[in-house]
Amino acid sequence: MRKLLVLLSLLVGVAATHSAQAQELNAQVVISLENVTITDPTLVAQLQKDMTAYLNTRTWTRQTYRPEERIKLRLFVGITGIPQNGTYQSTMRLIATRPVYGTGYETNLLSINDRSFNFNYTPQTPLDFSPSNFVGNLSSLLAFYAYLAIGSDQDSFAKFGGTTYYDQARVIMQYSSSQTITNESDGGWTDASPRNRYWLLNNLTDPQLEAFRTGLYAYYRQGMDIFIEKPDEARTSILAALTGIQKANTVRPNTLFLRAFFDAKADEITNIFRTSTDIQQKQQLLTLLTDVDPGNLAKYQTINR
Repeated sequence: MRKLLVLLSLLVGVAATHSAQAQELNAQVVISLENVTITDPTLVAQLQKDMTAYLNTRTWTRQTYRPEERIKLRLFVGITGIPQNGTYQSTMRLIATRPVYGTGYETNLLSINDRSFNFNYTPQTPLDFSPSNFVGNLSSLLAFYAYLAIGSDQDSFAKFGGTTYYDQARVIMQYSSSQTITNESDGGWTDASPRNRYWLLNNLTDPQLEAFRTGLYAYYRQGMDIFIEKPDEARTSILAALTGIQKANTVRPNTLFLRAFFDAKADEITNIFRTSTDIQQKQQLLTLLTDVDPGNLAKYQTINR
């Protein structure tokens, strides 16, 4: 069980070696051209290959992930502009999933849109990463989202289990926002926009919004991971998790993390409770979701059918 592995890791500190660990991520990168033309079509294929290898072949943590436990990442990058050779303006959608214990089902951890996924790239320069120093914006972007996905995964197995990885994501954000090495100016690393990666990380680590993270643990570990054996108990835990998230939303309404959570979970929540026989529970859930996620209300209303 991952929870036990997390505890053992805390006890042994940094004794684990890279050779004893499997990679944490199983990433798939898809790159498309959005109304732009590239004269060399092999460049897109090489960029896609380099991004995939960067995410999949690097060891990001000191945890041991068995092959079936790896976090699946799907990155959809749409190149929208090429101001000059080697400079790319893009958007990115990331979907991260993890397996549900004892089943073949995979549940979404994150569904994120980044509308300023901008970077420099040349095939001759391999992607590299430093945990404490800026190398390039593409390296920083991929590492930031890798740690965000790993942190969310760890939060789903232990309360606040993702703290170490959110801390590393913050280090990346800080050195990327202040870098002067390249011309890659990126407002997504700062508070310039209310709905960017800066605010996503701040939502996750804000002490006033801890119910978001404790909600992840209740939703996944105490809910989804026992659903196959104890569906009624799982629904109770999931409803408690959503209640905590609703309370956090009262403190800080409509945060970016709230939107990312429900974008990832709306269909799943609907399916979980549609088969419940507890009419009172369904009504309580609908009242909660009407308040906290009205944009998906049409989906939730099918719970009573």
